[in-house]
Amino acid sequence: MSAVPEKTCLMGIDIGAGSLKTMIIDSSGRVRGSAAVDIVTHSPHPLWSEQDPEDWWKAVCTTVPMALKEAGLTAGQIAAISFSAGAHTPVLEDGQGRLVRPAILWNDQRSGAESRELQEKYGDRILAIGLNRPAPTWTLPQFLWLARHEPDAVRRTARVYVAKDWLRSRLTGTWETDRTEAVGTLLFDAANDRWSPELCDMAHWDIATLPPLVTPTTIVGQVTAAAARAAGLAEGTPVVCGTSDTSIETFGAGSVRPGDGTVKLATAGTISVVSREPRVHPTLINYPLAVPGLWYTITGTNSCASAHRWFRDRFMMGAGTSGSAAFAEIDRLAATVRPGAEGLLFHPYLQGERAPYWDPMLRADFVGMTFRHDKAHFSRAIYEGIAFSLRDVLDQFRAQEMDIRTARIIGGGSKSATWRQIVADVLNVEILLPETTDASFGAALLAGVGIGVFSDELSAAAACAKVIDRSTPDPDNVAFYDRLFGVYKEAQAGLANVNHALSRITG
Repeated sequence: MSAVPEKTCLMGIDIGAGSLKTMIIDSSGRVRGSAAVDIVTHSPHPLWSEQDPEDWWKAVCTTVPMALKEAGLTAGQIAAISFSAGAHTPVLEDGQGRLVRPAILWNDQRSGAESRELQEKYGDRILAIGLNRPAPTWTLPQFLWLARHEPDAVRRTARVYVAKDWLRSRLTGTWETDRTEAVGTLLFDAANDRWSPELCDMAHWDIATLPPLVTPTTIVGQVTAAAARAAGLAEGTPVVCGTSDTSIETFGAGSVRPGDGTVKLATAGTISVVSREPRVHPTLINYPLAVPGLWYTITGTNSCASAHRWFRDRFMMGAGTSGSAAFAEIDRLAATVRPGAEGLLFHPYLQGERAPYWDPMLRADFVGMTFRHDKAHFSRAIYEGIAFSLRDVLDQFRAQEMDIRTARIIGGGSKSATWRQIVADVLNVEILLPETTDASFGAALLAGVGIGVFSDELSAAAACAKVIDRSTPDPDNVAFYDRLFGVYKEAQAGLANVNHALSRITG
């Protein structure tokens, strides 16, 4: 490995839904080292999804030394550090800096009743002020649920963090967030650039507990002596704010100009389009992009790689089989089956659904099974069903005249050439594969912008976001999938009431 001058490498740390990853890159965007460890998600009750933030900090203390070792670097060669994580994940601390309760994740569905109530009472106002509609994924309904079911936790809360900000505070001891995360709480007045008293009142939440605002590239502090000892970092290393994972991934993949599209095949599946202003609509979600002056409009399906992993864990893991080998076998099997999986359809609603239905009571299903179908057909149907769900999402953009003809693809699912081609054919969009797609990569780039390694965000993306493969839609497959998608939609509509009845019967 070639020598690296002092303090020219950048570190990005990302909290994913199932793991935490630390990545180190140099100023050309080359990945020098990385490490990841799993994070346990707890579901103590149906529809709940929580994590212990202390597990995130333990993961940082584990992965930082591993990444430095792989890179062949010392902690003193890291010029700056930044962070990302999923939006909508609040961390509550009391006045002594102690955690009040576990963090409620973005895919938690407990606040379905609160979301419906907020929509019925205040839907138009919430959309006008917060740019988005209430759903269980947002912090506003989560806080209303807490006010009703855990009032002691609300009374004890002195500071609210969003996930990446709490983790970053373990390094610096500071308290702040960026505007993308603020919009993600659904407690922020974007037009007036401030926390909204009106939205906070809807959740019975004290606005004084919400953090100060900075830009994603602001240097918010330095690694403290205690944090350096615990995590294997160098005391005094600059720490840059960072932003939420979808914003940072869009930027890191190179989608940095109006009209650029991004498809994400991760725990959730999403499609986003970059624009100069928010495109406010009940079925779409708006955030500021990591690039100043730009927004991205995004919406998605709840279960993507999580459905893929569910299928692997339940049906593909035999004695002595590793997780990676099982994923590889699913991919191999899916490639052996013709488009359409011989009439087997999959709706991936394993944890309710976001766009376009916003319905936590929907359930997953396989439709059209026969004796002919085997593991290969189910593997293909998983890939196609998730792609159809993304088509359902993309149609919301097209209804608002926001079409895309090319999109960069990110997330763990982007590693599969078969899945990339299916997505290209189902969406009828050319799919571009960046060389590096991790949120931790985008976080490292923002760290570089923050300390001046790159002159600005566009320069960082131009220098480091490289496309290594393309999947072009096949016209015959596009036409076939267009017909099959109609059947997929018809089956979804026909089963919606059945899903609701099953959810009511089983509680």
